[in-house]
Amino acid sequence: MNDHITIGVDGSAESRAAARWAAQEAALRLVPLRLVHAVDWPLDPVVPGLGREDVDRWADQALTEATRDLHRRHPRLEITTRCLAARPAAALAAEAADAGLLVLGSRGLGGLVGFIVGSVAMSTLVATDTPVVLVRVADDPDALRIGSGAEVIVGVDIHESCDRVLAFAFEEAARRHCALRAVHDWKMPAAYAYVPFFDPDNERDVGRSVTHMVEDMLVPWRHKFPDVDVSHSVFMGSAGDHLVRASQGAGLVVVGRHVRRSPLGTHLGPVTHAVLHHAAAPVAVVAHG
Repeated sequence: MNDHITIGVDGSAESRAAARWAAQEAALRLVPLRLVHAVDWPLDPVVPGLGREDVDRWADQALTEATRDLHRRHPRLEITTRCLAARPAAALAAEAADAGLLVLGSRGLGGLVGFIVGSVAMSTLVATDTPVVLVRVADDPDALRIGSGAEVIVGVDIHESCDRVLAFAFEEAARRHCALRAVHDWKMPAAYAYVPFFDPDNERDVGRSVTHMVEDMLVPWRHKFPDVDVSHSVFMGSAGDHLVRASQGAGLVVVGRHVRRSPLGTHLGPVTHAVLHHAAAPVAVVAHG
């Protein structure tokens, strides 16, 4: 049953910020919150001298402190906890299987904008088809306030089936009573670089055609969510750069990821990769259908 939100908790500042964001989201959705702590035992030789009882006590403390903090902020929120002895990425992916959303913390780049996406977060992200939100530590943890009116940004691709991505983005905008902006980039075919007499009208025609395709993609969602204020931005250039710039002041950025696998592993796509590492807002990654 996809009726709860799962959050990975490890006692770090990153997971505390993510847990607070997840609790706000759970309260908005009127669903329970599940806190999960996973430890890959044994920890030796990474942490020599640390016994199993110490690890269990540390895990219990992390879950207890997180639960107490979230209950103080959301007294009516139903919260459950699970402590697992397993590889964190595998445990979180398994726990996400019956969840509506998985939330993970990610370290920010200090004074720079963006995330440091750790190996656990990245491995978990590509191991589940459940939507995943990455939250970085804000200077003020209470600044991660859902429902502030900040718009939802969604990256769309006219060459992909974006139904799952758009459904997630529109549902989030509807819950938050905020505007939604769809962003799409396009490029002229590479062959045009070798055309000796390039006609600028061709570029304008392609731009208009792409804009119409994006508008057509949004039509059924406008009808399904008539109360959501929708706009779209179609650019020639890098979608990743535009999405990163649009993330300034946004409440949430929603991007899709590819589900196909290459010999070197799961392919996220360059746009999603750029947004994951440089966005200034929480990022939701949704597997394309």
